[in-house]
Amino acid sequence: MTDAEKQFLFDLIATPSPSGFEAAGQRIWAGRVRAVADEVDHDHYGNTWALRHGAAGEQAPRLMLEAHADEIGFMVHHITDEGFLHVVRIGGSDRAIARGRRVRILGERGPVVGVIGNTAIHIRDTKDEKVPEWHDLFVDIGASSRDEVLARGVRVGHPAVYADTVEELPGGKLVGRALDNRIGGFIIAQVLARLAADATRHAATVLAVNAVQEEIGGNGARMVTYRLRPDVAVVLDVTHATDSPGINKAQHGDVRLGGGPALTHGTANHPKVVERLIAVAEADGIPIQHQASSRYTGTDTDDVFVSRSGVPSALVSLPMRYMHSPVEMVDLADVERCVHLLAAFARSVRADDAFRVEILG
Repeated sequence: MTDAEKQFLFDLIATPSPSGFEAAGQRIWAGRVRAVADEVDHDHYGNTWALRHGAAGEQAPRLMLEAHADEIGFMVHHITDEGFLHVVRIGGSDRAIARGRRVRILGERGPVVGVIGNTAIHIRDTKDEKVPEWHDLFVDIGASSRDEVLARGVRVGHPAVYADTVEELPGGKLVGRALDNRIGGFIIAQVLARLAADATRHAATVLAVNAVQEEIGGNGARMVTYRLRPDVAVVLDVTHATDSPGINKAQHGDVRLGGGPALTHGTANHPKVVERLIAVAEADGIPIQHQASSRYTGTDTDDVFVSRSGVPSALVSLPMRYMHSPVEMVDLADVERCVHLLAAFARSVRADDAFRVEILG
């Protein structure tokens, strides 16, 4: 990864983009992909995509590489007369780790720093202590009244995220807030850059899509897939690495940080698309891992594959420890392998490819 690529990644992660409020991060992403795309566009809600035309012209199949731009967070729900803020969660935020953390509220006059209050252990009744409910948590921005909160540009409905950002650890690990799934937007941008650097243009038309609102139900994926009409799609998200202490592999599977991208089998994942991903991984020496999906994937793949008359789709996942926390961890070797795999898949798609289950012969 070059210094410029790393700076792009760090800027993308540092920019707050909670579900429904992704515009600032999307502007950074769009600015980056303009140099390697033929077209860049967006829709009313902020889904943003970059298109590279295929060498096959009108016969070129449309390949969508999709990631999601949003992150989990909080939203101001109530302001007390004393100037404390009660919040509700955006997406799958974890109340068990919320107390005692700094947050950044995206107010109308710019970011406002606050802390989620944590009564000191010395004066807290710890007997039979349980994880607090959301309505028990409060944010302190140092205000002494409701009017002071409003004067700082904070009102009910403003979103917030943890104030943590990203840093690199020894051994090629990244740790921080919002790697789920800003790292996916980085990966698909890198894929476009690799394709743009090729001496021969890819046959398929490639659409790199950074979708909004995945964390609250795949809303962006539904909108953008319907609009862009892909012939085949690969969704890039994160998955749980199960190699840290206390995780039952019999229950959650065996996925390791540094073990390569994980391919999912079943449900939304079309067997022909998965077979092609395995074939290009084997041809290029890319290590891969495998996961089972018996009911649903829990990602945008569930919303992409049912669009219109069905889109042959597959899910490629980056292993991650400590998901939905301010200390999400990924391995940069896995990031590079995801870029390599998706670029190789894009190059493999030809005008006569039919990702179709044959029934009648």
